Amino acid sequence: MNIINKTPLLGSILGWGLLSMTSGSVVAEIASRPVVAQVVAQVNHETGHATEQTGQFQRIEQPLWLKGAVTAGGLGLVGLELWWFLLSKPKSRQATTQAGVQEVTITVDGGYEPSQIVVQAGQPVRLNFDRQDPSSCLEEVRFPDFHIAQALLLHQTTAIEFTPDKPGRYEFTCGMNMFRGVVEVRKSSI
Repeated sequence: MNIINKTPLLGSILGWGLLSMTSGSVVAEIASRPVVAQVVAQVNHETGHATEQTGQFQRIEQPLWLKGAVTAGGLGLVGLELWWFLLSKPKSRQATTQAGVQEVTITVDGGYEPSQIVVQAGQPVRLNFDRQDPSSCLEEVRFPDFHIAQALLLHQTTAIEFTPDKPGRYEFTCGMNMFRGVVEVRKSSI
């Protein structure tokens, strides 16, 4: 799964929407300034008569429904962005235990999938990182709390093993600290 960075796209759309809402007041301010311009004759298509233009900006009225639609679209995009970055929950997976080792396969493709792993304290953990993304940022995964930094080869699965002793949340990141995941260690039920 390839995730596109949505922030620049949403920011551009929102910026154009806000620009169109405020452009009327900017045009009015510019039109109020004295401007020396050459007079140009144009034919008004509605009346068929020639009209003079002084080279000054003229305010173009936008219909109220259009202003409302642009405002609603902008607010909708702001809401979508807030939900995406603050309220959406990462995908979580419980590790399965085989031969006494808790194991999960994590696909590395535009981030980590799943990005939240749940394991039990005091038992060995094996995380299999299957790297599909050629991005240089995802060439390495780091577990600072366990002093692990491991290179991930493209189109191969790399196993990382460690044993968490204490419950808690332990973050792992890419080599550039842009993509993140969490290993949630829970108290052992044994």
